Amino acid sequence: MQQPVQENYTISGYFVFFIIGVCQAAANIFNFQARIVRDAGQDSWISIIIIGLGLNVIIWMIYKMLGNPNKDVIDLHQTIFGKYIGNAISLLIVGYFFFMALFCFRAYMEIILVWVFPTAKVWTMAAFFICIFYYVISGGFRVIAGFSFFYLFLTPLLWWLYFPVKQGEFHNLLPMFNHSVAELLQGSRASGFIFFGLEALLIYFPFLKEPEKHSKWAHFAILFTTFKYVVLIIVTLMYFSQGLLQHALWPTLAMTKIIEFSFLARFEYLFIFLWMLVIVPTVCIYIWCCTRILKRVTVLKPRITLPAMLAILFIAANTFKERTQIVLLENFINKIGFYFIFIYIPILFIISIFAIRRVQSN
Repeated sequence: MQQPVQENYTISGYFVFFIIGVCQAAANIFNFQARIVRDAGQDSWISIIIIGLGLNVIIWMIYKMLGNPNKDVIDLHQTIFGKYIGNAISLLIVGYFFFMALFCFRAYMEIILVWVFPTAKVWTMAAFFICIFYYVISGGFRVIAGFSFFYLFLTPLLWWLYFPVKQGEFHNLLPMFNHSVAELLQGSRASGFIFFGLEALLIYFPFLKEPEKHSKWAHFAILFTTFKYVVLIIVTLMYFSQGLLQHALWPTLAMTKIIEFSFLARFEYLFIFLWMLVIVPTVCIYIWCCTRILKRVTVLKPRITLPAMLAILFIAANTFKERTQIVLLENFINKIGFYFIFIYIPILFIISIFAIRRVQSN
């Protein structure tokens, strides 16, 4: 088992609200609507509520199996499966977090390339972001957590929803409760990707001060994310017809495009660039998780693994030349993320209960 994290490297438990929240507000906020509407239609907001409430159970499981004494999923793997098999499973999670970082990174760059700089080169933009990632991650977990705090200041941007509501039609939400339970659950399954990010808690859990006393902040993060996406899907359904919505590439950006001021004609540009304050900490958290796992299960130090991971991220981002390739990556991420959160974590929780009891009895 790892040594306790020194106090000067830890953060207050309430920071988990910002870390989880910022990951769940990443690139998914721009195009999550179409996936849910295909299954749940105008009742999509119910599907989001269902999965949001269910994720509070997942949070409870994570705090239950990692607390007392504070440990991470790497320790848990070693306790349950032994050192070698446990470390092998932990290394697989490195790949998971890397693909999550790659998707958020490349999806956001695609938005910038299409909406703002259509003539820019992928490699120049990727190099710019890689330098930022290195600067933030090399500062340590406390710096990443502090960067996530900007998420709080971006929340007031939701005021812009007033404009699409003003032009929307309430009857687009009718008839309500018109879908079966199976369709609503399928919609919940399709909306699972908007909640990705909470699983990083499995890695940075030991860096939280007295996490058992501050678990409420993780639950608040899930509830706030649920509320935010419920409001956003309702506004989207009012503004778009369902037929048009299913063919809209980035519905959220399309709604911001209608906003104009005398001093600012293209509000969506401001919205896109401010969202960099969400994308940067999200990618940094995922890459930091990769370097943390490698440090724990191998002899490689972050000063070696961090530049290597960022170099691989740079190369991987440049391999995506077509929009269809990004869509394939998104579909892949949606599948493995759903299985990881809703299948692997509950199974690990059940196994951990018996494994810890066995260790304590011996």
